Amino acid sequence: MIGDSIDWAPFSSSHADVVLYDTLPKILAFNAENYPDAVALREKEFGIWNQFTWRDYHDHVARMSLGMAELGIVAGDTIALIGDNRVEWVWGEIAAHSCRAMSMGIYRDALEEEIAYLTDYTSPKIVIAEDEEQVDKFLNLEDKIPSVTHIVYCDPRGMRKYDDPRLISIEDLEALGQKLLDKDPTAYQNLVQATDTDDVAVLCTTSGTTSNPKLSMWPHRAFLGHAAAYLRADPKTPEDEYLAVLPLSWVMEQMYSVAWNLIARMRVNFPEEQSTIMSDLREIGPTFVLLAPRIWELIAADVRAKMMDSSAWKQAAYEWGAKKGLAALEKGEKSLASEWLLMRALRDRLGFKNLKSAATGGAAMGPDTFKFFLSMGIPLRQLYGQTEALGAHTIHKSDDVNHDTVGSPMPGVELRIDNPDSEGLGEIVVQHGHMMKGYYKNEKASKETFGEDGWFLTGDAGYFDKNGHLVVIDRIKDLAKTSKGVKFSPQYIENKLKFSTYVAEAVILGADQPYLTAMICIRYPIVSKWAEKKRLRFTTYTDLSAQPEVYEQLRAEVEMVNATLPPAQRIKRFLLLYKELDADDGELTRTRKVRRGVIADKYGDIIQALYSDQGKVDVDTVIHFQDGTKQRIVTSLKVETLDTSDKENKGAGQ
Repeated sequence: MIGDSIDWAPFSSSHADVVLYDTLPKILAFNAENYPDAVALREKEFGIWNQFTWRDYHDHVARMSLGMAELGIVAGDTIALIGDNRVEWVWGEIAAHSCRAMSMGIYRDALEEEIAYLTDYTSPKIVIAEDEEQVDKFLNLEDKIPSVTHIVYCDPRGMRKYDDPRLISIEDLEALGQKLLDKDPTAYQNLVQATDTDDVAVLCTTSGTTSNPKLSMWPHRAFLGHAAAYLRADPKTPEDEYLAVLPLSWVMEQMYSVAWNLIARMRVNFPEEQSTIMSDLREIGPTFVLLAPRIWELIAADVRAKMMDSSAWKQAAYEWGAKKGLAALEKGEKSLASEWLLMRALRDRLGFKNLKSAATGGAAMGPDTFKFFLSMGIPLRQLYGQTEALGAHTIHKSDDVNHDTVGSPMPGVELRIDNPDSEGLGEIVVQHGHMMKGYYKNEKASKETFGEDGWFLTGDAGYFDKNGHLVVIDRIKDLAKTSKGVKFSPQYIENKLKFSTYVAEAVILGADQPYLTAMICIRYPIVSKWAEKKRLRFTTYTDLSAQPEVYEQLRAEVEMVNATLPPAQRIKRFLLLYKELDADDGELTRTRKVRRGVIADKYGDIIQALYSDQGKVDVDTVIHFQDGTKQRIVTSLKVETLDTSDKENKGAGQ
């Protein structure tokens, strides 16, 4: 067992006291009283960064919470929020907590059936929806959501054509609250003082890799307590800038954009659109970022793709500088030549020049991607955790980063490995003083998730290395054996493949089969650019992925990965899928984890072809888009066979 013995940085005296101010609304009131004119939040709109002080934040929340109370919200009710990362989301969330209600975030790209499930399960009275697109999802559900009495919209564009009595603008909601404040200036203060640290504040959806997501219940005490412990491991101050990139419905974005913002007064910046994130990063120059592995992978792939379009001299300089940087990293050193020639300019171009710390979490990151950014001089640290344990419970120390591990336990966190095998590999279990209260309306699952001794059973396989770092291998249920008895981790090989500029997603197969195979999704923006330079003719993703030249390039990528793997774990056959894996189709979770059961059911015929003597597999199917449209796909997928012998792959790696 590993835990409290690790020496972490001291807790900052500038942070709000989460024992004295033991609910989120109380901390907001404290900040507004003591730092009224300091910037708390920024949001970009129409190319302009709009600033909101702690006084602004507090006043919006006061009006919204009193407006909610006027609409009938009482303790124990649920308020749902959906949309992009916006200031109105965090205002609405804290306003709900001020009424002693629970907030529940819904992913902005959730489909109507997902929304219907969550709404039926939690019975929210009020929904705060960003814009017309999100409002439409609820209006289309009609009588399937009887609990919803009001739908608050934040963006009025396109709303005039509706006459649904449930609709109310956020301005009108605040106006209701202002009337109560005009009558009684202490009305909001009374609400805040009545909040209780043991109230359930947040309902947070789990990833739902096997079924509909469960909802973890987070009381104020747990949410704030774990955030404070995390800040001991990765200190932040009011001088820190953070760009909120990941969905606010996700556990870690809640930790940073809500808890850290309130406790440490770290300034949170909301980008204008998903498409403007990289330019917004450069404008803000954040000191801290958290990005999901897929975003780090996209950035790395985009860097390499842009080098394809550069001059021969720039390409040579990049290759030289990158190799120098990686070579120095392997020795635990830093290459000054690489820094001055390449890395300093690259960090500036990406918006990372001011970074003091950076993190990745939510899924495993391949070691190649991790090393790429470390060699660039980005202070990247991997974290590991689950929604049930309030997000992260391990992280690298700033002076002890190992790209093969997820670091050491945070203050107050204990980890152990249950039922280890001869090599120390077993199930990771965790406990600390700020776990979830349980699953909402699911006592059976709550009991099954915690062992008899009260420790949380993560379902992940891992072990501790000689330095006390935790190494996470894969989900226990996903660890597999071939019919020849060869053990392998699909996730580990998939992450190696995704380091390729050309690979967006991959699914490794081979459980109870004689060898490993792969279904690969091309990274369309980059492969299409590559194809244009090769003067290849194509029309769609499906057409491009079937091109012989694309297969040839992807074969080389797979062979390079095979060269790094033991012979028995190499990919014998692969094909390029006719579409990207999509959360809307149930193939991925909203945090981009592969739903292997869905893949096995949906692509059974294709998987069967990978383990036959077929050279191709015919496909005739219909794919559905988020806007409700459909497209029929009729194509043939080539099955590529590789030589996985030592001789072949040693040559490929040279």
